[in-house]
Amino acid sequence: MRDKDPKRGRVISMGDALDRFLKENDLRRSDPNATIFTTWNQAIGPALAKRAVPVRFERGELTVLVESAAHYQELTNFTGSQLRRQTNELLGAPRIERILFKLKR
Repeated sequence: MRDKDPKRGRVISMGDALDRFLKENDLRRSDPNATIFTTWNQAIGPALAKRAVPVRFERGELTVLVESAAHYQELTNFTGSQLRRQTNELLGAPRIERILFKLKR
């Protein structure tokens, strides 16, 4: 089902309308991984954060969706372990044991 976006006059999905309502009314449950995701984005910087998005953290493994094959290659072969160390340093504890990079399709 779709609903009109009152701010833009466009049709948006009911899920998007519900998400917006929950966010605007501060009713959304906090994500227990939000600190890890935010810290990862801080460690990699704003330009790369748009292309390598953390999507899951479970049992010490951070899963990151990577937008392009070039970035995937760079992260898996060269900078991934360095970014893991940087993120753990910013967190103040070795919470991330592994990073699994997945190419977004």
